[in-house]
Amino acid sequence: MIDRNGQLGLTQLTLVAAISLLVAKPDGFAQTPGRVQDLRTPAVTAGEPAAGKRVRQVLPAYQGSNVYHLLYLPTDWQPDQKYPVIVEYAGNQYQTSPGTVEGSNLGYGLSGGKGAIWVCMPYVNTQQQRNQQRWWGDIDATVAYCKQTVRTVCQRYGGDPENLFIAGFSRGAIACNFIGLYDDEIAALWRGFICHSHYDGVKQWPYAGSDRRSAANRLRRLGDRPQFISHEKSVAATRDYLAEVMPDGNFTFQTLAGWDHTDTWVLYDIPQRTTLREWFNATCQETR
Repeated sequence: MIDRNGQLGLTQLTLVAAISLLVAKPDGFAQTPGRVQDLRTPAVTAGEPAAGKRVRQVLPAYQGSNVYHLLYLPTDWQPDQKYPVIVEYAGNQYQTSPGTVEGSNLGYGLSGGKGAIWVCMPYVNTQQQRNQQRWWGDIDATVAYCKQTVRTVCQRYGGDPENLFIAGFSRGAIACNFIGLYDDEIAALWRGFICHSHYDGVKQWPYAGSDRRSAANRLRRLGDRPQFISHEKSVAATRDYLAEVMPDGNFTFQTLAGWDHTDTWVLYDIPQRTTLREWFNATCQETR
């Protein structure tokens, strides 16, 4: 309320300040000095896939359901060219994540919208015929959906089967191994892995197979392929875990000091994003 002198009272000032902080920093300290946001994740639009568009697609088996993925073709896309593919999994529905394919940002920030196809993949809830916003839904169906979508993207849109990357934030970071290394067939797809904030096997979660032994069994399918592993505050827990279970693994670790639990850091012109892009470009060029 405003007092007789036209001033806000202390309680109201505190409330206004709190609201201002929420508005100013919706995506992980966006207004921190020295951080320039140079990218905005494109909205989903209707119509057929085209260069620079992010569109909703449904596999034939799920027509009429609420199970779907999002496809983004880069601004420089040409139908007769091959492009790396970034397959991304979202985090759980949480304070800093809607838990949806629409809420994903890593793949777009990594590519800047150029030079790579970006697919936001669902976790499939077969009982309710929708995308799952927390944890895995039907794991077998989720894995099968990924395999079929990757095949389709490579056959129809120029995805390069030799340059497939799996990426994810939070739940999605765990999914890089939990889903991406689920069986030999899906594990064989990937050239590289991008895991931001959490990692399969480091912590026990409320679902079957989250224990270290199960995670270590999945990790055996990784071999010597590279993983880029980042986390806000510290990567120490993941580094220590991997030093124990795969000491000779091909891991690159990146700490994001001062950031919230968010995947929007890739939308900012910061050194850590440059490091990720350099890792991605170098991995694409390596002989497989």
